[in-house]
Amino acid sequence: MCNTCIASIVYCIVQTINYSFLIFLPWEKGDIGCQWRGYFGYMTISAATYSYLVQATSRLFFARFSTKYPWLLTFKTHYYLILIHWIAVLIIPLSSVITKDIRFRPGLLCWVPLKYTIHVAYTVFGYYFVPIASIMIIYIYIYKRIKNERKRAKSILHTVNEKRDLEVLRNIVILLFIYITGGVPTMLFLLFTMEIFYLAGIVTFTLAVTVEKICTILLDRELRQVVWNIIYSRNRVTPFENTITQTRNAANVKRV
Repeated sequence: MCNTCIASIVYCIVQTINYSFLIFLPWEKGDIGCQWRGYFGYMTISAATYSYLVQATSRLFFARFSTKYPWLLTFKTHYYLILIHWIAVLIIPLSSVITKDIRFRPGLLCWVPLKYTIHVAYTVFGYYFVPIASIMIIYIYIYKRIKNERKRAKSILHTVNEKRDLEVLRNIVILLFIYITGGVPTMLFLLFTMEIFYLAGIVTFTLAVTVEKICTILLDRELRQVVWNIIYSRNRVTPFENTITQTRNAANVKRV
């Protein structure tokens, strides 16, 4: 979950920079700079989507291989998993800087133009469809396995653990569904090749990341409580008279 949060934060930072160049720095017209902005933009998109694949892989380790391969549950294994994730997302969008497809276009973000059909298809499948499809396959397998184990479970402890696993799985699927919804315009673009869907897909994915972070807070009890405590502590007003009374009482206690 922390890896996904970091990926989402990096995505928001990079997109903010890209929109800043588009709106406030229109005189920056270099093609090379535009290519690198496109690279980092695509890199952060794949970082967000593939981070959920890392989560799904981790859940698969716990659900399927916890007994046979306990070393898969260690922090060391997950550190390597996260390292592989970031190496992969740095390599996958290299086509943005290797090719010359991305060029500066006034009033437009530095994305691959629609006329480069093969490159556009690669971005959709490589950054979005492949990780999402893999995640769905893994979670369907985990759900079926948990469901089968519930039928064979006899102890109360197993039932409690499975309920907890199902709750975690439900929350992750909800967050994943938000990402899938954000990619619907892009999938419609592949079907109908209409520019409006291509442009809408750029905006809806950013919106999906924002909604996903809000839902993460709402679905996680501990995180929701932490956020509520922070907000409540900042908004709490202490009466001035009570403060004086408490100070006097403390002074009297010290004298005694």
